[in-house]
Amino acid sequence: MLELGSFKGDFTKRFLGHFEDITCVEASGTAIAEARERLGDRVEIIHALFETAALPRRYDNIVMTHVLEHLDDPVRVLKRINDEWLSEGGRFFLVCPNANAPSRQIAVKMGLISHNSAVTAAEAEHGHRCTYSLDTLERDAVAAGLKVVHRSGIFFKSLANFQWDRLLQTDIISKDYLEGCYKLGQHYPDLCSSIFLLCEKGPKD
Repeated sequence: MLELGSFKGDFTKRFLGHFEDITCVEASGTAIAEARERLGDRVEIIHALFETAALPRRYDNIVMTHVLEHLDDPVRVLKRINDEWLSEGGRFFLVCPNANAPSRQIAVKMGLISHNSAVTAAEAEHGHRCTYSLDTLERDAVAAGLKVVHRSGIFFKSLANFQWDRLLQTDIISKDYLEGCYKLGQHYPDLCSSIFLLCEKGPKD
């Protein structure tokens, strides 16, 4: 499998029990150094930008989680995934923050942000270039030539991240409640914290 944007390897560790052959592409040398301390030689990490990375082969599984919104030209990178890196019959798992999450819609009604897809000052500071919704995410995937075979959302989210951080330090939120939010998100993908596309390789131009 190929993970695009592994940062310090927190999510990568979850794949180790499922894949014997994992390659990661990461642009931050500082993050790579920390990831290598955590992961050792169990993962091949390539220090490169997605726009210029030269990968040796195609992959049956490609994962990109909360990365696409950081890119200056997301369609260009998605096209490289379709044309160069995804194998025939392979799957591409794409996850991004959701512009239509209830927490964001509430922030609009409160006057804290101008519209659902606005990039907040905090998001801009973390390198966000845009905020996707399901329709705009699928638009870019299709523009890159990918074939979208499934769309969904991850975790129904009515509170902002800082509110969740505070609540999770108390006994107000239980594991059952979190599981309930996850299951509810399957019914209302457009009201989830993150949106998810499962894609297959489309025809190359």
